[in-house]
Amino acid sequence: MKLDIRAFALACGLLWGLALFLVTWWILAFDGAITELTFLGRVYRGYSVTPLGSVIGLVWGFADGLIGGAIFAWLYNRLARGR
Repeated sequence: MKLDIRAFALACGLLWGLALFLVTWWILAFDGAITELTFLGRVYRGYSVTPLGSVIGLVWGFADGLIGGAIFAWLYNRLARGR
């Protein structure tokens, strides 16, 4: 079975971006805005647990998921071809 690289990358990008966006709003709903720098704030430049940070996280998460999904699908296709 071969994976469609573009479709898989888009699905991973959307999933990771939306997950980061929703988790940020989940934290905002229960704990409020957090001023201290988080781990993801160190990895994704400009991200913080704020409403603006959730949008920045959505963009970074989409880009990260897109690239990671494309690499995974490409590698899967390369390894599956050898069987």
